[in-house]
Amino acid sequence: MEKYLIAFTASLLISFFVTPCVKKLAVRIGAIDIPKDDRRVHNKPIPRLGGLAIYFAFVMVVLTLVPFSIKLLGMVAGATMIVALGVVDDVKPLPAKVKLLVQIAAAIVLVVSGIKVEWVTNPFDSTDGMSYLGLLSYPVTVFWIVGVTNTLNLIDGLDGLAAGVATIAAVSLMIVSYINGHVVVTILTAALAGSALGFLPYNFNPAKIFMGDTGSTFLGFILAAISIEGAIKGAATLAIAIPLLALGLPIFDTTFAIIRRAVQGKPIMEADKGHLHHRLLDLGLSQKQVVFTLYIVSAFLGMGAIVITQDNPIKTSAVVGFAIISMVFAVTQMGFEDPGHKRKLDQ
Repeated sequence: MEKYLIAFTASLLISFFVTPCVKKLAVRIGAIDIPKDDRRVHNKPIPRLGGLAIYFAFVMVVLTLVPFSIKLLGMVAGATMIVALGVVDDVKPLPAKVKLLVQIAAAIVLVVSGIKVEWVTNPFDSTDGMSYLGLLSYPVTVFWIVGVTNTLNLIDGLDGLAAGVATIAAVSLMIVSYINGHVVVTILTAALAGSALGFLPYNFNPAKIFMGDTGSTFLGFILAAISIEGAIKGAATLAIAIPLLALGLPIFDTTFAIIRRAVQGKPIMEADKGHLHHRLLDLGLSQKQVVFTLYIVSAFLGMGAIVITQDNPIKTSAVVGFAIISMVFAVTQMGFEDPGHKRKLDQ
């Protein structure tokens, strides 16, 4: 237990003390978020690039506490590619295709290092409930890594939201990994939770610095990689349900964003104000109220992930089913129309 506390505390302190330095760097190189459209909820320029502090704290701690392995090298190398991409994008926005190609390349680095989804739950298998993917493990892993990397990026729309949700997801996966005896993964998740939490005081409303794509994509990438090594490989037939619950909020929000844009006939990558946090703001909640509400939702889903590690099929089905039904109900009640378009009609 001591090593996990050291990982968490050390990464938290490093992130907390490095963030002001990163803020100065962001101002110097012009990594500033200037509100140019109505999607942004801040009204003054704010430095971004804060994810660099999260990355630095995480890497420093894991390279110190985690024994060297090819998988660790692959994780750090892939994360470094993601962060380098984020830094460039935070200074001067890059085309979506360029970002996607680099993310795929980083995911391939993970796969080559040995981090990949090899088994999936098969509800039709009456023996052990698992199916071996074989060669399909490569595209499935790349899809999972790239997908989760972008889900954290898409919910990074309010002060403190992505950092807090990532912290809760990391803590949930840390507890799951601890229960299943995965020492290395528990250290990784402890370090990630500490890194994100150390950054949060500067990012919470009113934010002094944003994590930018540098931080949101890094957090998504590492959470995706950790979930493969920890939760997916460590809980038999419950494998895929655990990370789906722990990362439930960004995954559901992204899924419904894709559905919403498809229904509206818009490009999937086109930004809008239909995300869950935007909807809650439209209902009259303040930024802090929305963020705390979504923290609670994330914590509830994270606790569900922890509960189902007991490998009780009935309990698993109940928890996963209730979570899915609740999220679907909440989103469908808000509708799929463009909120901005609706306001124009009302006027």
